[in-house]
Amino acid sequence: MSSRRPSISPDAPVPLYAQIKDVLRSGILDGRYPPHSRMPSESELQTMFDVSRITIRQALGDLQKEGLIFKVHGKGSFVSQPAKAYQNVTSLQGFAEAMAEKGHEIVNRVVQLSFVPASAEVAARLALAEGSNVAEIHRVRLLDRTPVSYEVTFLPEAIGRRIERADLATRDIFLMLENDCAVPLGAADLAIDAIAAPSAIADALAVKKGAPLLRIERLTHDADGKPIDFEYLYFRGDTFQYRLRIDR
Repeated sequence: MSSRRPSISPDAPVPLYAQIKDVLRSGILDGRYPPHSRMPSESELQTMFDVSRITIRQALGDLQKEGLIFKVHGKGSFVSQPAKAYQNVTSLQGFAEAMAEKGHEIVNRVVQLSFVPASAEVAARLALAEGSNVAEIHRVRLLDRTPVSYEVTFLPEAIGRRIERADLATRDIFLMLENDCAVPLGAADLAIDAIAAPSAIADALAVKKGAPLLRIERLTHDADGKPIDFEYLYFRGDTFQYRLRIDR
C-alpha cells in the first residue's frame, strides 16, 4: 500500500475503526495484500492512520472475524487464503443474488450482446425454430474483484430486446426477467460436468488454457413450464463450488 496516509475522516458518521477496516479490506480484495502476506504491524498501522492502538485492534479484529486475516502469536497478522465461494442449488437463484446474501461484491463485465440465428441445439432447448433470432449474451462475473465465471446466455429475441436496455453490468438476468419483463420463473434443469478451459474463456477468467473449469448447462423455464433462458456457465474450479443436500 502507498506510504501516503489513506483517507479517513474523524467527522464521518462511520466509526474510525470501521473506516480503517474498509481500507484494509479493499487492499486484501484487490491483491495489494496477497494471501499469506504479512499485514503491517499494529504500530505501523497506527502511524499510517494516525489513530490509537485500540482503534487498530478493533479494525483487525473485525477483519479476523470475517476470515480475511489470521494471527500468528509473536509474528503478527497475515492474509488468509480465500475460501472457495459456493452456491446452494436447492433453490433457483441468480449468481449475484446468491452471492450478495453472503456479503460478496459482484460486478459483471459484458463481453458481447448480439442477436444471432439459433443453432440447432439452442433452438431445441428454447423450443424455437432453428435459425430463429435469439439474443446471445457473454459476461464475465467478478466476485470480490476476481473473475470467477464466464456466462453465455441465450434468450428468445423478444425477451432479449428488453434485456438489451437493462443494466447487464450490475444485475442478474433472472431478476431482469422477473422485474423488467414480468416473466415469473418456475424451475431449471441443470447438467454439471468438468472441462479444460478453451483459450478465450481462459483469458477472460485469468487462468491458463486447459485449466479445469466447472461447466453448468442450465435451462430455465417460466412458471408455465415454457423454456425461457438457456445458459452455459463456466466456473473456475479453484474459486467456486456448487453445493446441494440430498435427503434419503
